[in-house]
Amino acid sequence: MTVSAPPTAPVSLRQRASRTVFGAPKDPTDRGVFHRMSLVAFLAWVGLGADGLTSSSYGPEEAFRALGAHTYLALALAAATAFTVWLLSASYRSVIEHFPTGGGYVVASHLLGPRLGLVSGAALVVDYVLTSAVSIASGGNALFSFLPADWAAWKLPLEVAMIALLMVLNLRGVKESVSALLPVFLLFLATHVLLIGWAVASHLGDAPTVAAELRSSFDQGLATIGTGGMVLLFLRAYSLGGGTYTGIEAVSNGLQIMREPRVQTGKRTMTYMAVSLAFTAGGILVAYLLLKVVPVPGKTLNAVLAEATFGGWRLGGLPLGAWLVPLTLLSEGLLLFVAAQAGFIAGPRVMANMAIDSFLPHRFAALSERLTMHNGVLVMGSAALALLFYTEGNIHLLVVMYSINVFLTFTLSQAGMSRFWWQRRDLAERRRHLALHGLALAMCASILGITLVEKFRHGGWLTVTLTSVLVILCLGIHAHYGRAKTGLRQLDEILGSLPTGGRPNREPLDPTAPTALILVRSFDGLGVHLLLSVLRTFPGLYRQFVFVGIAVVDSGSFKGRQEIESLQAATRTDLERYVALTRRLGFAADFATATGIDVVEEGTALTTELARRYPRATVMAGKLVFRRERWFHGLLHNETSAAIQRRLQWLGVPMVILPVRAST
Repeated sequence: MTVSAPPTAPVSLRQRASRTVFGAPKDPTDRGVFHRMSLVAFLAWVGLGADGLTSSSYGPEEAFRALGAHTYLALALAAATAFTVWLLSASYRSVIEHFPTGGGYVVASHLLGPRLGLVSGAALVVDYVLTSAVSIASGGNALFSFLPADWAAWKLPLEVAMIALLMVLNLRGVKESVSALLPVFLLFLATHVLLIGWAVASHLGDAPTVAAELRSSFDQGLATIGTGGMVLLFLRAYSLGGGTYTGIEAVSNGLQIMREPRVQTGKRTMTYMAVSLAFTAGGILVAYLLLKVVPVPGKTLNAVLAEATFGGWRLGGLPLGAWLVPLTLLSEGLLLFVAAQAGFIAGPRVMANMAIDSFLPHRFAALSERLTMHNGVLVMGSAALALLFYTEGNIHLLVVMYSINVFLTFTLSQAGMSRFWWQRRDLAERRRHLALHGLALAMCASILGITLVEKFRHGGWLTVTLTSVLVILCLGIHAHYGRAKTGLRQLDEILGSLPTGGRPNREPLDPTAPTALILVRSFDGLGVHLLLSVLRTFPGLYRQFVFVGIAVVDSGSFKGRQEIESLQAATRTDLERYVALTRRLGFAADFATATGIDVVEEGTALTTELARRYPRATVMAGKLVFRRERWFHGLLHNETSAAIQRRLQWLGVPMVILPVRAST
């Protein structure tokens, strides 16, 4: 049955205010909506690559500080950093090619099993919360490195305000938030290319002198701490600088927002990120070395570097350096705020994938009317605020917490890909990929182990605790959904006793006859049980039925036009099976369907319109009930029937909710 849309209700003042702040609703069935919302490689580089690029604001600093007096190792550290960026980005290009639906959680779940997939997913969720917290805290440090010291009291309020702003922007939509932040990204690139380029170029003439100094310092270091001590010191600094690589995986986790062809767009985005991060992170370490940067209380090393590089610049009589230093730090601080965007983009998508697999409440897979995963965005923002308050914006503590989960997910992803290629003995490129992922696995596992040992008592324990608690919580949620599914499975036994033959009732529906409008999802024992319950509860009252189904577009199906069309076709097929069954039972039947993101909104509109066609209609729906109601049932199970009933009661449409018992 084709049902015309009901008249558009007048927009309330609250709705107008909401649309002003968060933007107008989007139609998921619009053929052009995917193209308009998706990101080309350059914009994806801005939205997801900013996280990786801005890690150069804190990762190289942590590594350089760990060298202590042995700064002559910074040149080797810069080369190792650039190589690591290349290695990880190359391995994730392979992930993008073979797992275009997402990296991290999806890779670990498919290749290592659901348990290790859960560990990866939980680590990623905590990681993306920390992405936002680290980026915001580091951005605050960069900004307040050149602002007056007596303004320091405003640092935390500013960081809180920035998280709130990013929450609003991401509730509006990903593309809108990325486009608004593009100028900041371009300013960062321009100032940091100038900073690194001038720091290196201005010392090219002194290359022989610099080389001699490095050789002398190296020989002195060998005599002081020996080869073994030097290797251990280098490995420690290299591992503690692991924050440099923290944003690389975000591209593979954010493929769903990229323009088709997604794999090619994702690979191109990864290349942009790798080149820019290797240049920036490695270049900053070299610049620290060349300009002999030393820590200054109250300032980041990048602030000290900018002052040493630009401080003496003059243009005519104008102190150009006095403008370039704050402009460089301002771009760094603002881009760090932009980098927090990765947590709001990729984090909710990981949560949505886990919700689809029943490790998190199913509502985290739902879309808002702006087609954003609003529940995930709100959780990401709230958790980032909580961590900021708990750590008081301590960037050194946050980076340690951040690095542990990043390299845990890196390690699991590389282990999964190594297993993937080990089993592909028939492919010619097997050896090359095995070497690539095997080397990346060894490197990531080593960094993870060293960071855990070095920093467990200095904040690492908190990351391990948070991730473990989330894993346990997810296991409990999954077990509850499993018990509920098992309890409902006995209803499917009804399907085996249904009539398969006989002459069906082919009479058309009578608009004046009592009609039962039955809300169903898929064709299963639950829906058939609801039909039989109506017949048993109201014997002889209803002689005709209309089955109402909503093709709900969630994050699992909002991937492209083809997926939505498949969802609509599957919904129609299920409804046609209900109609065929009911007519074989001797009753007149039809169906009506609609497509949308909110089953309550669409269900209310569709049943209201059907009630106009059938004035003697009653809406019927089932509600899952438990032997013992617990406080968390309302969080894990959407109260769809009750929500629709409340709306229909106000509209004067009768609705009856029949209980469906779950034996849990």
